[in-house]
Amino acid sequence: MALVEIRDLTKTYTDGGSLFAGTKREVRAVDSVSLDISAGETLGLVGESGSGKSTLGRLILRLIEPTSGTIRFEGEDLRAANGSELRRLRRDMQIIFQDPFGSLDPRFRVEDVIAEPLIIHEKMNSDARRQRVKELLRAVGLDESAMRRYPHEFSGGQRQRIGIARALALRPKFIVADEPVSALDVSVGAQIVNLLRQLQREFGLTYLFISHSMPVVRYLSTRIAVMYRGKIVEIGSTAQITGRPQHAYTSSLLAATPEIAAK
Repeated sequence: MALVEIRDLTKTYTDGGSLFAGTKREVRAVDSVSLDISAGETLGLVGESGSGKSTLGRLILRLIEPTSGTIRFEGEDLRAANGSELRRLRRDMQIIFQDPFGSLDPRFRVEDVIAEPLIIHEKMNSDARRQRVKELLRAVGLDESAMRRYPHEFSGGQRQRIGIARALALRPKFIVADEPVSALDVSVGAQIVNLLRQLQREFGLTYLFISHSMPVVRYLSTRIAVMYRGKIVEIGSTAQITGRPQHAYTSSLLAATPEIAAK
């Protein structure tokens, strides 16, 4: 059984329509998507901006509600879960956001940012929480002295490490990494990608790694799903997608990446 199973997942938005005609138009940001994610793998989700990648990631975690379709986590129907059931399931599902500047509350010290999930979900005294925060900071390559500082005192790469530490706080099984390196310099982004690989081995994580960069997805992923205009147009092993693409859109993504297209 797959860790995550989605079937015919759809998210439809309605725009305001024409000012004069008054007609409204439906836009399918995610259009009847079905896929499975196995425990321990990294499924790379790649496509251009506006293809629906981030919307799909948020739908899977029920951060936004789907229009139709099913989402199962370890066999449990997420759409049927509410209240305490959804809270219990969300311990095992976390997200790393794209923007390391906007995703951390500037009013909180780093200790409070990372400890927030522990306060909500865990019955721990303050000493145990503080020790856990220290462990998480070490796991992402930061010194425990960071605990008393504020997010604005850190670089973009360091802030993303703090966001990763927060995502790891409850020892989740599944993480949606939503373009976690797109706002970073290339060298800093490479460090974060390598950190994610290391943490996957250490914590037994499963990733949905969302990106518009085929080289990054190829490096990190076990399998790749290609998304175009709200649909998954191709899915397969990393070697198959990058070496023998079947869809014209996949070929165009590869052709736009010289270091892949030349191989």
